Amino acid sequence: MLSRRQALGLAALTLMWGVNWPVMKLSLQELSPLYFRALTMTGGALWLFAFYRQRGVRLAPRPGEWRSIATLALPNMLGWHTLAIFGVAALASGRAAILGFTMPVWTVLLGALFFGQRLTRRSTLAALLVAGAVALLLADELGAMAGRPVGVAVMLGAAISWAVGTLMMRRATLTLPMEALTVWMMGLTALALWALAATFEPWPQWQLSPRMWGLLAYGVFMNYGMAQIIWFSLARHLPPATSAMSVMMVPLVGTASATVIAGEWPRWTDGVAVVCVMAAIATVLLPAGAWRRALGR
Repeated sequence: MLSRRQALGLAALTLMWGVNWPVMKLSLQELSPLYFRALTMTGGALWLFAFYRQRGVRLAPRPGEWRSIATLALPNMLGWHTLAIFGVAALASGRAAILGFTMPVWTVLLGALFFGQRLTRRSTLAALLVAGAVALLLADELGAMAGRPVGVAVMLGAAISWAVGTLMMRRATLTLPMEALTVWMMGLTALALWALAATFEPWPQWQLSPRMWGLLAYGVFMNYGMAQIIWFSLARHLPPATSAMSVMMVPLVGTASATVIAGEWPRWTDGVAVVCVMAAIATVLLPAGAWRRALGR
């Protein structure tokens, strides 16, 4: 049973992660994608470093751990965050969130394909649900005059990159605390993003509106900062079914908040797709006992 504090933290976390999708969309009106990511990730890494150092977390990696940190950062941070921001630039933010959070299903499928994990009937059903959602959104993008079917592929690439990173994390043998690992992965990724931005994007003018500074502050202190702190404080104590419910709700919150924040009205295809993806996430993440309790058996 969740305590009141845990329940409030979980609700805040889901809201922060969901709202971040339309926040990213609005931010791209004044900053290019790579500079936006580089700026917010740098600020988030520095804030988390200061917070965890003050809390006494061991932040210094051992010499042999740097290679593992860099390897894990490639799919978990650089691949996911870079592809996701370009996906948001190409698609409605709610639609990007739906596709991005197909990650748990890709994790199961890739685990079965490359690591010998058993593919169950539940994971097969989840794959079919995700395939249906992707086909629906792709058909909608192809049918629209201003559709961006490439954006669908980019967001799926982001989700698959995150899934690969998740599988690698499960097999990593590091003594570094997860908080410190996240800080250093963010720091290395931020350096790579600054280099990519300087190579491929023009230098920003930095004449940003007050609203834009507020959006950047949200990205630094809420998405990369507070959300990470809440997640680490909850992850050790949450049962798997509760964590799954939080992940399930993020695409729904992202789609709903995009209407209020970014003025993006979802189409019926988005509604069907988000239901399919939520059902797929529940299928692969919720334990069998949770399904039996939900069905009253």
